[in-house]
Amino acid sequence: MLRFISFGSGSSGNCYYLYTETDSLLIDVGVGLRSLKKHFHNYGLRFEDIHHILVTHDHADHVKSVGSISNDYHLPVYTTHKVHQGINKNYCVRKKISPENVHIIEKGVPFTLGEFRVTPFGVPHDSTDNVGYSVECGDVCFCLITDVGHITEEMHDFIGRANYLVIEANHSKDMLLQGNYPHYLKERILSPNGHLSNDECGKAIAEYATDKLRYVWLCHLSEENNHPELARKTIEQILRSYGLVAGKDFGLEVLKRKTPSEIYKLT
Repeated sequence: MLRFISFGSGSSGNCYYLYTETDSLLIDVGVGLRSLKKHFHNYGLRFEDIHHILVTHDHADHVKSVGSISNDYHLPVYTTHKVHQGINKNYCVRKKISPENVHIIEKGVPFTLGEFRVTPFGVPHDSTDNVGYSVECGDVCFCLITDVGHITEEMHDFIGRANYLVIEANHSKDMLLQGNYPHYLKERILSPNGHLSNDECGKAIAEYATDKLRYVWLCHLSEENNHPELARKTIEQILRSYGLVAGKDFGLEVLKRKTPSEIYKLT
């Protein structure tokens, strides 16, 4: 059985864990290792059982600890050449990934990691490069899309294939525009290479999800320009306008910024 945990989702640090009885992978390591070790211990998990690391992009809240955990536990790190270059240039990544642990992948080219078949795809964001991941394990398809400026046609297909979907609902546009962020930062967030709003997220789910979808987690919520209840209610309202009912057609939950989620069983 495939299981999923979020160990952090937001600008304070992102880290997601997929695992079976015999295999596992981390997606992003933007949380501190001390905190991550504590969380693993609390869940009865071991760092020694992590087999692979996938990285979405090179911003610090996604890669801060990737070099440390990769080097300490001899873990291969898979991402695009541009993201690896960005990690090497990022001063927030104090320990760089050892060359023997650097593995280059290409968007649109599936590859196999143990029990997982992984397909990376492009995600527009103002990082060096950014990829989403569709991960198949047995009959289950898990998809993660974070730090999204806008939804592309390529993403339509991956959302449609997903049984389980993690997707960004970063901000309420009204809260952002009325808030205290400087103008340049508001423009950056709202740009086609910025972050996905609640409305855009809800519309993407409603328009492109299929009856294969069983559960959605909203990720990377802004602390200043969003609220978990607001994100959930906004998206539920959009879904209803398309004839979809969260909790009936599929589950819907908001991932917390700094608190680990429960262990979800993906069947």
